[in-house]
Amino acid sequence: MSYYERHIFFCLNQRDNGENCCADHHAQAGFDHCKSRVKAEALAGPGGVRVNKAGCLDRCAGGPVAVVYPEAVWYTYVDQHDIDEIVDSHLKAGKVVERLLLPPTVGR
Repeated sequence: MSYYERHIFFCLNQRDNGENCCADHHAQAGFDHCKSRVKAEALAGPGGVRVNKAGCLDRCAGGPVAVVYPEAVWYTYVDQHDIDEIVDSHLKAGKVVERLLLPPTVGR
């Protein structure tokens, strides 16, 4: 048994050279909203869900991106409604949100 049931990592990387990055697509707001929702739903903590910041996850072209482990499910999202769906469906109920999946061919 793992210490956490699931981890969700949000890329918050900021590039100063003008290259595409998740920070330019409101990644911090997505992270903040997810963290608040996980806490409000009492999902946070040992045996539950951990919401983490990450540096570059090298999938910049699909940004903003987040990945849920241990399933290794990669998501892209647009707004708080998308984050709510990830929390309610995947983090809470274990059901992948198909419409938000990041295609496997999307890289940097």
